[in-house]
Amino acid sequence: MQNTRRRVIALMGVMAALTASFVSGPAMAQGAYPSKPITIIVSFPPGGDTDALARLYAEKLSTRFGQPVLVDNKPGASGTIGNAYVAKAPADGYTLLFTPNTISTATLVLKSNSGPAYDVLNDFTPIIQAGSQSLFLVVNTATGITNVKQLVEEAKAGKLKGYASPGSGSPMHILGETFNKAAHVKIAQVPYRGSGPAVVDLVGGHVPMFWTTLGPVLPHITSGKLLNIAVADPKRSPLQPNVPTLAEAGIADVNVGAWQGLMGPKGMHADVVKTLNTAMNDILKMPDVQSKMNILALVPVGGEPATLGKLTASDYTRYAKVIKEFGIQAD
Repeated sequence: MQNTRRRVIALMGVMAALTASFVSGPAMAQGAYPSKPITIIVSFPPGGDTDALARLYAEKLSTRFGQPVLVDNKPGASGTIGNAYVAKAPADGYTLLFTPNTISTATLVLKSNSGPAYDVLNDFTPIIQAGSQSLFLVVNTATGITNVKQLVEEAKAGKLKGYASPGSGSPMHILGETFNKAAHVKIAQVPYRGSGPAVVDLVGGHVPMFWTTLGPVLPHITSGKLLNIAVADPKRSPLQPNVPTLAEAGIADVNVGAWQGLMGPKGMHADVVKTLNTAMNDILKMPDVQSKMNILALVPVGGEPATLGKLTASDYTRYAKVIKEFGIQAD
């Protein structure tokens, strides 16, 4: 009888332990994030600013988490292929998206039914805005143009062939058309497949001006072949403090910039988002990270997830009007 009673008590203990493991298992797994490799999707080819930053942060996150953090490039259709891949991924924090602000407008500039469908305002979980990039108006010094007022005069006289952009539908294209309207000029866009070819033609004198981020043109500004005459920000850039804003140059309300951010699929657990946000905020404060970002002409930002969410929604609403007004479409 005693043996039977002992067996029953032992069996009850085993069952209790099993029950406890089933109840606590998911909570423990959730608390242990990350417990396996993380993949960061970049919706553009290797070699650009976004790809370089994603690899920088992946290396730092891997060290912090003790798990591999991999970068996977899925380019195509103005970034919508990679974006859609993440939007449809499990919301467990193991598939993330590192993206420039083209995500805000990518689906708006594609021709109908020409790219993957997703809702940029509802299909992603914002995690953090990593950095911001100013957009500049750069001219070939051979044009003799030294300021915005002179450039506008040349444009009204029909002396400018056009402005270069790294692609139709890009923030630079949107900026170019916004500038045209505000300055009451008609300077035609000359679209290129990326900043590299545009810089080559700008330096070669085949196109007189370029709306661009600083990184691709800085060596040529330093050499004197190109001149930076304005920044499309409300305030001067700390990276080029001597360059006036467009407002200072007499062109009001033309503020178009670029940013880079980390997102995930819709529905990510708040604890996972907090873990990633905290880690990234710490990484953005590292001197070596800030140094590398400065080389790419990016200013570290950081902050709460909601900041990135509001920024994405603001860009979507604001630029949708410009895209519709000027009939802007991707290449």
